[in-house]
Amino acid sequence: MSKPKNNLKKSVKRRKFLKDSLLGAGGMMAIPTLLPSHVFAREGRVLPNDRINMGFIGVGQMGTGHLKSFVHYNDVRVLAACDVQKEHRDRAKSIVDQTYGSNELATYNDFRELLARKDIDAVLLALPDHWHALIGMEASRQGKAMYYEKGMALTYEEAKAVRETVNRYKTIFQFGTQQRSDQWFRLAVELVRNGKLGEMKHIAIGSAGGGKSDPVPIIPTEVPEGFDYDMWLGPAPWSPYTTLKCTRNWTLIRDFSLGCIGSAWGIHHIDIAQWAMDADNSGPVEVEGTGEIPDRGLHDTISSWEVEHTYANGGKVIHMDQVRAKQRFSQFNVRNSMGILFEGTEGWIYVARGYVDAYPKSLLKTVFEPNDVRVPVSNDHRRNFLDAVRTGTDPICPVGPAVRSEMVAQQADIAVRLGQKLRYDPKKEQFIDNDAANRMLAASMRSPWHL
Repeated sequence: MSKPKNNLKKSVKRRKFLKDSLLGAGGMMAIPTLLPSHVFAREGRVLPNDRINMGFIGVGQMGTGHLKSFVHYNDVRVLAACDVQKEHRDRAKSIVDQTYGSNELATYNDFRELLARKDIDAVLLALPDHWHALIGMEASRQGKAMYYEKGMALTYEEAKAVRETVNRYKTIFQFGTQQRSDQWFRLAVELVRNGKLGEMKHIAIGSAGGGKSDPVPIIPTEVPEGFDYDMWLGPAPWSPYTTLKCTRNWTLIRDFSLGCIGSAWGIHHIDIAQWAMDADNSGPVEVEGTGEIPDRGLHDTISSWEVEHTYANGGKVIHMDQVRAKQRFSQFNVRNSMGILFEGTEGWIYVARGYVDAYPKSLLKTVFEPNDVRVPVSNDHRRNFLDAVRTGTDPICPVGPAVRSEMVAQQADIAVRLGQKLRYDPKKEQFIDNDAANRMLAASMRSPWHL
């Protein structure tokens, strides 16, 4: 991949200015790690030169959702959007220009043109997984802070390459596992960390997926006007264009994603389980499980599964599709099977998006002691990212924990595909005595793209 001129020094200077603008003339005020949103987003308090200039790479369904939020932060100015579909670019321009009452949003087909702009401080990446590593690494080299939608990458070697680049250039990086910015998921983590549930039996995850569905047909058609399909494929193996492939169906195609066991859903709950296990810098040492993979049609990611991850301390995380999870969770009488059950010897708490239950109920009103373990507080994942850009500190889900959570998803996918129990070394970040499994940690890219 070609490398545009590095603008890291200029971007670092701009981040320093944004940080220093918080300090006042004396420059001696301490900056807390996590700052409340009202510090920066007060109505009418943001000056034009005291803002974070943002670009968006990928403005499909997910990227547009983020765009509609970030465009209303008073200390943000969205300057550019990139997408290989003209329809998406035009929609983004309409949203931004109407919001600002201007005609200033620039649009691009090639991400490298956007990243080469010296006036952009931060970018949001919302793309198919097979593009994440290349674009994330280029953004880091160009000195851009990143809000990086899950998953980390298509393979674990790609994820590690992103981590190495982000650490080398000291890039601000926020992984899009926004459940870390939810009070109930945070409570569950702190209950586990402080032994409030007694000795942990296991953490059980219910993800999207499961059940039987008719195969999605593969019907090659002509590429529509305004869609750069070759760029959309990028490093993925060549395959003919089909209309359904380039919708959200890509999340269930292995050339582009791990599917629901990974970025399409599971990575969110895996991230919380890792947080609760205090494994942000480690991970499971064993994995085994079973699953089903469609053998015809467009979809070929794992569609139903049950996988058990074992940690060095004996802790277990059981990851299932929602159909299997519903059966396991039925004894707890919870209403949602796409959540996380933290079960201990003295109680349990179940958390899903917009839903929480526990036994005993008093756990939901736990008052922690001064010496108890507490995790960082964020109630707005996007705001937390912007605060990190200003202060130069890590946001609530930086690249290290993101990569380790990705590994858990990759472990599950590899174990099911091989049909084997696997042992894993978290320090070396590879499987033990299993060449076949280790080969699956990497994949080649279609020329001319490469790490």
